[in-house]
Amino acid sequence: MSKNFLKLFCISLLLFLASCAPKAKAPLFFDERGLAEVIAGFSGISRIDTTFSVVFEKAGSEIHGDGVLNISCNGDMEMKVYTLGFLALELSSRNGAVKSAPGLDSNKKTILTQGLRDSIFWWDLKDFTVREKDGFYLLRNTEREIMLDKRNGLPTSQKIYFSNGKVLNVYYDKPAREEG
Repeated sequence: MSKNFLKLFCISLLLFLASCAPKAKAPLFFDERGLAEVIAGFSGISRIDTTFSVVFEKAGSEIHGDGVLNISCNGDMEMKVYTLGFLALELSSRNGAVKSAPGLDSNKKTILTQGLRDSIFWWDLKDFTVREKDGFYLLRNTEREIMLDKRNGLPTSQKIYFSNGKVLNVYYDKPAREEG
């Protein structure tokens, strides 16, 4: 009985000490690769096709919908949103010409085209400066500011500045799978 107790005690003590040991710090994503190399790695992506769920707020009520989006790096896009199986919004942009059904005001068109394009293709940033800040890189030019997490190389937030003086704040959630 005492031998079994002693074995169990030693095993428990080892497990306890191992669980209290400091964890090895994961290397930062940018330690192995430079910022320019990380951004250049995304440059091969020229088109994204996706489906999504959305909640619109209109006149104090919520309208739930599902949609499909095909968007290119140059800003050309097609988006369709369905509610209860019916087409609720259709938006397309080709060479800067934007069409929508139902009609949208110019601010909403700008947010849904330029804002969506810049938030999805965040790495397509030209003539930017880089500043390090608390475990992040701040990439900035006259049109956008992007915070990149040094641990995984992905954005955490972005500000998009429109020509009419408005600002779109975009916040990115943690990826569903974050692998090293």
